[in-house]
Amino acid sequence: MTLVFYIAGWIFLILGSFFCIVGGVGILRLPDFYSRLHGAGITDTLGAGLIFIGLMIQSGFNLVTVKMIMIVFFLYLTSPTATHAIAKAARISGLNPLLKDEEGK
Repeated sequence: MTLVFYIAGWIFLILGSFFCIVGGVGILRLPDFYSRLHGAGITDTLGAGLIFIGLMIQSGFNLVTVKMIMIVFFLYLTSPTATHAIAKAARISGLNPLLKDEEGK
């Protein structure tokens, strides 16, 4: 593996880790359920996807890479769908988004 692939793999791993950390902080710090759900969606989709891409670059092209491609494809299909279903179920059950007036700002 050349130095370019090694560096590119680490860049994707660091970017993915950054988005996972930002999503985790968002889950803890954002004010209402819908905002926190957005933070969880970032962590699931973008952060994990970038980490898997970095791992694919690091491992080279083999059977493990093909399996990781299938995992990334599955993540990109299921994570936004699950996030939308959870948000829709919360809205139907009567959970309203937090508005600026309710927050006191």
